Amino acid sequence: MELADILAKGSVLICTDLNSKHQLFEHLADQAAQTCGHDRDKILDTLLDREALGSTGLGDGVAVPHGKLVGLNGVTAVFARLVPPLDFDSVDDQAVDLVMMLLAPAGSGADHLKALSRVARLLRTEALVADLRRSDDPERLFELLTAPITTHFAA
Repeated sequence: MELADILAKGSVLICTDLNSKHQLFEHLADQAAQTCGHDRDKILDTLLDREALGSTGLGDGVAVPHGKLVGLNGVTAVFARLVPPLDFDSVDDQAVDLVMMLLAPAGSGADHLKALSRVARLLRTEALVADLRRSDDPERLFELLTAPITTHFAA
């Protein structure tokens, strides 16, 4: 599964006016609702319910909030670069500035896990993370995120 298959160009955001994780989740739910056509409040509840189980902040300023949604046709992603970073109760207590939200259809265990694995691997790539943090252009962020992962290892 490639990120280009689940991330729409219009679903890459620069967020400069958020003050809390809840506000971020509202913003992500708004965008996801526009992208996949599902109810914004159901998306928000899905994200909040998963987050209540434990923070999806992975460390090093990266978070991958996710959940499963009944009636969704396929995995959907929304990426946000946060300026300034937000407290996210991450495992390393660092604020988060790179967020990839994933929604998967209910009952899609394999697809959901593949998407989570792909995103986690991608957002552990130091060169990519550095490039993402340097850009304030959603189109450039989309290009970086959807490029073949080997691109980020080129000298």
